[in-house]
Amino acid sequence: MVRTSLRNALFSERPARWAVSEGLVAYPDACLAMERLAADICDGAPEMVWLLEHPPLYTAGTSARSEDLLDPRFPVFRSPRGGQFTYHGPGQRVAYVMLNLAERRRDVRGFVAALEDWLIEALAAFTIRGERREDRVGVWVDRRRPGEPPREDKIAAIGVRIRRWVTFHGIALNVEPDLSHFGGIVPCGVTAPGFGVTSLVDLGIPATLADADAALRDSFQ
Repeated sequence: MVRTSLRNALFSERPARWAVSEGLVAYPDACLAMERLAADICDGAPEMVWLLEHPPLYTAGTSARSEDLLDPRFPVFRSPRGGQFTYHGPGQRVAYVMLNLAERRRDVRGFVAALEDWLIEALAAFTIRGERREDRVGVWVDRRRPGEPPREDKIAAIGVRIRRWVTFHGIALNVEPDLSHFGGIVPCGVTAPGFGVTSLVDLGIPATLADADAALRDSFQ
Protein backbone atom coordinates (compact mmCIF):
# COMPACT_ATOMS: atom_id res chain seq x y z
CA MET A 1 0.00 0.00 0.00
CA VAL A 2 2.85 2.39 0.87
CA ARG A 3 4.64 1.65 -2.41
CA THR A 4 1.40 2.08 -4.36
CA SER A 5 0.76 5.45 -2.73
CA LEU A 6 4.32 6.55 -3.45
CA ARG A 7 4.08 5.53 -7.09
CA ASN A 8 0.76 7.34 -7.45
CA ALA A 9 2.23 10.48 -5.93
CA LEU A 10 5.11 10.42 -8.41
CA PHE A 11 3.33 9.34 -11.57
CA SER A 12 -0.43 9.39 -11.56
CA GLU A 13 -1.46 12.73 -10.12
CA ARG A 14 -0.02 14.90 -12.90
CA PRO A 15 -0.05 14.13 -16.62
CA ALA A 16 3.12 14.35 -18.69
CA ARG A 17 3.68 14.84 -22.42
CA TRP A 18 4.81 11.80 -24.39
CA ALA A 19 7.06 11.91 -27.43
CA VAL A 20 8.29 9.06 -29.64
CA SER A 21 11.27 9.48 -31.95
CA GLU A 22 11.38 7.42 -35.12
CA GLY A 23 14.69 5.95 -36.21
CA LEU A 24 17.90 5.88 -34.19
CA VAL A 25 18.82 8.93 -32.11
CA ALA A 26 22.52 9.66 -31.55
CA TYR A 27 23.38 9.59 -27.86
CA PRO A 28 25.09 13.02 -27.73
CA ASP A 29 22.08 14.58 -29.47
CA ALA A 30 19.73 12.98 -26.94
CA CYS A 31 21.80 14.25 -24.02
CA LEU A 32 21.82 17.81 -25.36
CA ALA A 33 18.07 17.69 -25.91
CA MET A 34 17.50 16.38 -22.39
CA GLU A 35 19.62 19.16 -20.92
CA ARG A 36 17.49 21.75 -22.70
CA LEU A 37 14.20 20.07 -21.81
CA ALA A 38 15.18 19.68 -18.15
CA ALA A 39 16.12 23.36 -17.95
CA ASP A 40 12.81 24.33 -19.53
CA ILE A 41 10.90 22.12 -17.06
CA CYS A 42 12.71 23.87 -14.19
CA ASP A 43 11.27 27.09 -15.59
CA GLY A 44 7.73 25.71 -15.75
CA ALA A 45 7.54 23.94 -19.11
CA PRO A 46 5.44 20.73 -19.31
CA GLU A 47 7.07 17.50 -18.15
CA MET A 48 7.90 14.81 -20.70
CA VAL A 49 8.49 11.10 -21.23
CA TRP A 50 10.60 10.63 -24.37
CA LEU A 51 10.68 7.20 -26.06
CA LEU A 52 13.51 6.44 -28.47
CA GLU A 53 16.15 4.00 -29.72
CA HIS A 54 19.90 4.53 -29.95
CA PRO A 55 22.41 3.03 -32.37
CA PRO A 56 24.67 0.41 -30.72
CA LEU A 57 26.75 2.06 -27.99
CA TYR A 58 27.93 1.75 -24.41
CA THR A 59 27.45 4.37 -21.72
CA ALA A 60 29.41 4.69 -18.51
CA GLY A 61 27.53 6.14 -15.56
CA THR A 62 29.05 8.00 -12.65
CA SER A 63 29.95 4.74 -10.84
CA ALA A 64 31.42 2.93 -13.88
CA ARG A 65 34.66 1.00 -13.41
CA SER A 66 37.14 0.89 -16.29
CA GLU A 67 37.65 -2.86 -15.87
CA ASP A 68 33.98 -3.44 -16.69
CA LEU A 69 34.56 -2.33 -20.28
CA LEU A 70 35.64 -5.66 -21.75
CA ASP A 71 35.48 -5.00 -25.49
CA PRO A 72 34.81 -1.45 -26.77
CA ARG A 73 33.36 -2.73 -30.03
CA PHE A 74 30.88 0.18 -30.07
CA PRO A 75 31.31 3.88 -29.20
CA VAL A 76 31.62 4.54 -25.46
CA PHE A 77 30.09 7.64 -23.89
CA ARG A 78 30.54 9.02 -20.41
CA SER A 79 27.14 9.81 -18.97
CA PRO A 80 26.10 12.01 -16.02
CA ARG A 81 23.46 9.46 -15.00
CA GLY A 82 23.93 7.25 -11.98
CA GLY A 83 25.00 3.64 -12.38
CA GLN A 84 27.74 1.78 -14.19
CA PHE A 85 28.16 0.48 -17.75
CA THR A 86 25.14 -0.33 -19.88
CA TYR A 87 24.39 -1.01 -23.53
CA HIS A 88 21.91 0.76 -25.77
CA GLY A 89 20.94 -0.33 -29.24
CA PRO A 90 18.20 -1.15 -31.73
CA GLY A 91 15.38 -3.22 -30.31
CA GLN A 92 15.72 -1.65 -26.87
CA ARG A 93 13.13 0.90 -25.77
CA VAL A 94 14.77 3.78 -23.97
CA ALA A 95 12.45 6.06 -22.01
CA TYR A 96 13.90 9.34 -20.81
CA VAL A 97 11.71 10.53 -17.95
CA MET A 98 11.77 14.25 -17.27
CA LEU A 99 9.59 15.09 -14.29
CA ASN A 100 9.60 17.94 -11.79
CA LEU A 101 9.83 16.26 -8.39
CA ALA A 102 9.47 19.63 -6.71
CA GLU A 103 5.89 19.61 -7.98
CA ARG A 104 5.35 15.90 -7.28
CA ARG A 105 7.39 14.50 -4.41
CA ARG A 106 10.97 15.30 -3.40
CA ASP A 107 12.08 11.73 -2.89
CA VAL A 108 15.02 10.44 -4.96
CA ARG A 109 14.91 6.85 -3.70
CA GLY A 110 11.17 6.86 -4.07
CA PHE A 111 11.51 8.01 -7.67
CA VAL A 112 13.86 5.12 -8.53
CA ALA A 113 11.56 2.65 -6.78
CA ALA A 114 8.61 4.07 -8.71
CA LEU A 115 10.50 3.54 -11.98
CA GLU A 116 11.04 -0.09 -11.02
CA ASP A 117 7.38 -0.53 -10.15
CA TRP A 118 6.41 1.11 -13.44
CA LEU A 119 8.50 -1.40 -15.38
CA ILE A 120 7.24 -4.35 -13.35
CA GLU A 121 3.64 -3.41 -14.07
CA ALA A 122 4.38 -2.94 -17.79
CA LEU A 123 6.02 -6.38 -17.93
CA ALA A 124 2.97 -7.91 -16.29
CA ALA A 125 1.01 -6.95 -19.42
CA PHE A 126 3.15 -9.55 -21.21
CA THR A 127 2.66 -12.12 -18.39
CA ILE A 128 6.28 -11.65 -17.32
CA ARG A 129 7.06 -11.40 -13.63
CA GLY A 130 9.64 -8.69 -13.25
CA GLU A 131 11.27 -8.35 -9.84
CA ARG A 132 13.34 -5.74 -8.05
CA ARG A 133 16.34 -6.44 -5.83
CA GLU A 134 17.36 -4.42 -2.80
CA ASP A 135 21.06 -4.68 -3.71
CA ARG A 136 20.72 -4.12 -7.48
CA VAL A 137 18.93 -1.34 -9.33
CA GLY A 138 16.83 -2.42 -12.29
CA VAL A 139 14.30 -5.13 -13.02
CA TRP A 140 15.15 -8.83 -13.07
CA VAL A 141 13.56 -12.08 -14.20
CA ASP A 142 14.11 -15.26 -12.18
CA ARG A 143 15.01 -17.97 -14.70
CA ARG A 144 16.08 -20.77 -12.41
CA ARG A 145 14.94 -24.27 -13.28
CA PRO A 146 14.53 -27.26 -10.97
CA GLY A 147 17.84 -28.98 -10.39
CA GLU A 148 19.86 -26.14 -11.91
CA PRO A 149 21.91 -23.38 -10.24
CA PRO A 150 20.12 -20.06 -9.59
CA ARG A 151 19.91 -17.72 -12.59
CA GLU A 152 18.58 -14.19 -12.85
CA ASP A 153 18.55 -12.10 -16.01
CA LYS A 154 18.17 -8.35 -16.19
CA ILE A 155 15.44 -7.16 -18.55
CA ALA A 156 15.46 -3.44 -17.78
CA ALA A 157 18.09 -0.98 -16.58
CA ILE A 158 17.62 2.29 -14.71
CA GLY A 159 19.98 5.26 -14.56
CA VAL A 160 18.83 8.74 -13.61
CA ARG A 161 20.12 12.21 -12.93
CA ILE A 162 18.31 14.89 -10.96
CA ARG A 163 19.07 18.59 -11.13
CA ARG A 164 17.05 21.22 -9.29
CA TRP A 165 14.57 18.43 -8.61
CA VAL A 166 14.00 17.78 -12.32
CA THR A 167 14.76 14.23 -13.44
CA PHE A 168 16.33 13.15 -16.69
CA HIS A 169 17.81 10.02 -18.26
CA GLY A 170 15.61 7.09 -17.18
CA ILE A 171 15.06 3.45 -18.17
CA ALA A 172 15.97 0.97 -20.90
CA LEU A 173 13.68 -2.00 -21.55
CA ASN A 174 15.01 -4.87 -23.65
CA VAL A 175 12.37 -5.72 -26.25
CA GLU A 176 14.39 -7.37 -29.03
CA PRO A 177 18.01 -6.16 -28.93
CA ASP A 178 20.97 -8.26 -30.00
CA LEU A 179 21.85 -9.68 -26.58
CA SER A 180 25.37 -10.59 -27.75
CA HIS A 181 26.14 -6.86 -27.79
CA PHE A 182 26.04 -6.86 -23.98
CA GLY A 183 29.17 -9.06 -24.08
CA GLY A 184 31.43 -6.03 -24.47
CA ILE A 185 30.72 -4.88 -20.91
CA VAL A 186 29.92 -6.15 -17.45
CA PRO A 187 26.32 -4.88 -17.40
CA CYS A 188 25.75 -2.67 -14.36
CA GLY A 189 28.87 -4.10 -12.74
CA VAL A 190 27.25 -7.43 -11.80
CA THR A 191 30.05 -10.00 -12.11
CA ALA A 192 28.70 -12.90 -10.06
CA PRO A 193 27.86 -16.13 -11.94
CA GLY A 194 24.21 -16.77 -12.61
CA PHE A 195 23.39 -13.22 -13.75
CA GLY A 196 22.76 -12.27 -17.36
CA VAL A 197 20.52 -10.20 -19.61
CA THR A 198 17.28 -11.06 -21.35
CA SER A 199 14.53 -9.46 -23.42
CA LEU A 200 10.84 -9.87 -24.14
CA VAL A 201 11.60 -11.81 -27.32
CA ASP A 202 14.25 -13.92 -25.57
CA LEU A 203 11.55 -14.89 -23.06
CA GLY A 204 9.28 -16.03 -25.89
CA ILE A 205 7.12 -12.91 -26.11
CA PRO A 206 6.90 -11.70 -29.77
CA ALA A 207 6.54 -8.07 -28.75
CA THR A 208 7.32 -4.98 -30.80
CA LEU A 209 8.50 -1.58 -29.65
CA ALA A 210 4.95 -0.32 -30.22
CA ASP A 211 3.66 -3.04 -27.89
CA ALA A 212 6.20 -2.03 -25.26
CA ASP A 213 5.27 1.63 -25.66
CA ALA A 214 1.60 0.87 -25.09
CA ALA A 215 2.36 -1.15 -21.94
CA LEU A 216 4.68 1.56 -20.58
CA ARG A 217 2.14 4.28 -21.19
CA ASP A 218 -0.75 2.32 -19.67
CA SER A 219 1.32 1.48 -16.60
CA PHE A 220 2.58 5.04 -16.17
CA GLN A 221 -0.86 6.59 -16.29
